[in-house]
Amino acid sequence: MNKPPTQPADGSGAMFDGIAPRYDLLNRLMSLGLDRRWRRLLVDALGDVGDDPVLDVATGTGDIAMAIARRDPTMEVVGLDPSAGMLAVGRDKVASAGLGERVRLVSGDAQAMPFADGEFGASCIAFGIRNVPDRSQGLQEMARVTRRGGRVVVLELGEPRAGWLAPLVRLHVHHVVPRLGAWLSNDEAYRYLQASIAAFPPPDEFVALMEGAGLEAVTARPLGWGAANLFVGTVS
Repeated sequence: MNKPPTQPADGSGAMFDGIAPRYDLLNRLMSLGLDRRWRRLLVDALGDVGDDPVLDVATGTGDIAMAIARRDPTMEVVGLDPSAGMLAVGRDKVASAGLGERVRLVSGDAQAMPFADGEFGASCIAFGIRNVPDRSQGLQEMARVTRRGGRVVVLELGEPRAGWLAPLVRLHVHHVVPRLGAWLSNDEAYRYLQASIAAFPPPDEFVALMEGAGLEAVTARPLGWGAANLFVGTVS
């Protein structure tokens, strides 16, 4: 008897393979274009890394990695992601942008990174930490591979719990996001993404998680009326 096809696990690299070709478009539409500004704020938050390379975890199609490289013409960036499909799209984008000598995209697991201790001047992850099964382990790995005094920056979506705009943002996450995802791409993938946003811990709890991973002076900045948050910590 033929077995039914195995569905990719929620949040897995295989699940993101299926939405890779339209991932960038979906991000633009679902965030109403705000994700571009949020990414610029993340890049600025990395601070001065000197001559050290920068690590972009859950790099996806490479938008953050390329933005970091463009900030400084001498900057080297490594992007890590478990999705072969996303990396394939990203490598094409890197090559088209003429950044192939300074941006390297590699396959890997955020919970067990193939890098040496203190290898990077800073590390970041955008819209990806909620997909890491063990978030604490992922943050510990980011701290491990970042040199002492370097920053770990996290940009993540969330659901605002206060303010007059909070109900509208929650309506967008719960109803617009999955419908838009189903229309343009993989229905199940975007239902998962909606659920993962709703389940992400509030900012104060995530700050505590970063501190527990060995980071100090952790700050949280709400963006888009709380639809996203920018977290910054320093490796002690």
